[in-house]
Amino acid sequence: MQGDPEVIEFLNEQLTGELTAINQYWLHYRIQDNNGWTKLAKYTRAESIDEMKHADRLTERILFLDALPNYQRLFHVRVGQTVTEMFQADRQVEVEAIDRLKRGIDVMRAKGDVTSARIFEDILEDEEHHIDYLDTQLELIESLGEALYLAQQIEQPDS
Repeated sequence: MQGDPEVIEFLNEQLTGELTAINQYWLHYRIQDNNGWTKLAKYTRAESIDEMKHADRLTERILFLDALPNYQRLFHVRVGQTVTEMFQADRQVEVEAIDRLKRGIDVMRAKGDVTSARIFEDILEDEEHHIDYLDTQLELIESLGEALYLAQQIEQPDS
């Protein structure tokens, strides 16, 4: 099925965002795990995998529309060195994704591509949950302090 070029451009742009998020979250997961923040690392790893699932759905849709998914570009990967910086960097990725998804939904609906719009709406729902999580973590860090927050993220290994 031949897709609308503007819809395909939005799908590829969101794919780029997802690929960027995968890399950023995976690196943050590895940093967190290396620092012993195992509870946080598990959550961040799962978020990266969720972004992989989004990328897969977008890839499938782009191919269905007889277009080629662009896996050769990334947006800027922001790497935090502290947990606060990581959350702020991840939040920025989500803010940009939410804006892009909302714009894409409008275009897709206007072009009559309801299926692509629904895919974007599903991803948007996930991203809104993630930004809510990030906002909550940043509020906890602000109220508890980073050291006390991180103390809650440590899990003793099984003996």
